Amino acid sequence: MQGLRSHRPATLIAAGVFLLVALLLSAFYFWSPHATLRVTTGLPGTVGERFISAFVAVSTAIYPQVHYQLVPLANMEDSAKAMEDGKVDLAIVRTDISPPTNGQTVAILRRDVVAIIVPSGSSIKDPSELSGKTIAIPESLLQEYNSKTLDTILSYFNVSPDKVKRIFLPIAEIGAEIHKKHVAAALAMGPIGPGEATNVVASIAKATKSAPELLAIDQADAIVKRFPGFESIDVPEGAFKGRPPTPDDTVTCLAVTYRMVVPEGMLNVIAGLIGRSILQTREKLMAALPLVSQIEAPDPDDKSPVLPVHPGVSAYLSSGDQSFLDSLQQYLYVIGIPMSLFGSLGAVVFGQVRNKKLENDQTEIYQLLVIAESARTAEAPELDNLEGELNATVANCVKEGANDATQLPASTLAIDHARRAIDRRRAQLNQAPAPETGFRQG
Repeated sequence: MQGLRSHRPATLIAAGVFLLVALLLSAFYFWSPHATLRVTTGLPGTVGERFISAFVAVSTAIYPQVHYQLVPLANMEDSAKAMEDGKVDLAIVRTDISPPTNGQTVAILRRDVVAIIVPSGSSIKDPSELSGKTIAIPESLLQEYNSKTLDTILSYFNVSPDKVKRIFLPIAEIGAEIHKKHVAAALAMGPIGPGEATNVVASIAKATKSAPELLAIDQADAIVKRFPGFESIDVPEGAFKGRPPTPDDTVTCLAVTYRMVVPEGMLNVIAGLIGRSILQTREKLMAALPLVSQIEAPDPDDKSPVLPVHPGVSAYLSSGDQSFLDSLQQYLYVIGIPMSLFGSLGAVVFGQVRNKKLENDQTEIYQLLVIAESARTAEAPELDNLEGELNATVANCVKEGANDATQLPASTLAIDHARRAIDRRRAQLNQAPAPETGFRQG
């Protein structure tokens, strides 16, 4: 009995320590930045699709605790709808094409100028003067979206979309069509530097033997207020190359951005990690996709109602890398401390329950030993009562033993000892001679 009691505190302490460690490890695993993120693949064949493939490969190698599940979708509207419906956690979105109402920015992948290009000497000086004209749009998987972007701009100038004819052409043919005066202008959407806009300028310059002009949109700021999916941008001299340069001076235009967005409900620490991984792996991504060089961090102070910066990314950009890591540790501590206390409380409760169970088991074993001791000198009627107590105790031991097999060996020995004691005493009583009655006569 004393041996059983002497091991109880050590057993309880060991059980509590193991339980606490298990709970802390579980808390760290589930609450640390470890997640499976569902990400849209981008439209097939586009730069977005290639970017996602490169990003997932590089990010998985550097941050193995974050896994990505690719979700293919047919178009950009479906991508936005999937985020609103909670079906994806990460998506590439263009700000002027159905941006998700619950989307928030973690990184700006690319900024495309909405370039309306006219030949040198054109009479068109304002988008409102495109009414009744034909405009060429480069053939691409995004051509219909680009045409809708033109509709939005024309609506600001009260020009009905059906008043402007569009034709979709390979970039190499646009210059020739403008030279033949089959089209009056071209709409190109691309970054400052190499891209669609630069290629269209080169096509027109080659066909017309003169540098084309970039149409200024002086009302850009007003358009942005009405259509916040756009941005006002100053295109510097020579942004689209050419000799002489195009444009020949700084020109105010409109732009749209492609953004990596997450739901507004995503944990700050996860969103911050995604933004941090994109910005810090830019050089590795550039090796797989040169256009990655256009990635930029969003402005933490941007108050745009369309795809605002996620608070987790804003905190990372404002505090810096070291502060972000400190915040991450604090985040884990905030969760880890309550979990530790919970684990300790659980260990105490478990120990109390276990202690009570041990006391009950030891009481039953003690009772069996008492039965065995009493059986040594019991008479037949008392022996029957002891056997009844034994049977009741055995039934209770069997019932409790189904839940705790650790006590079965000790209980079994005690039961066997009591049973043998009763059997021996019963055998002794059966072999004893019957007592004599009356007196013998002399």
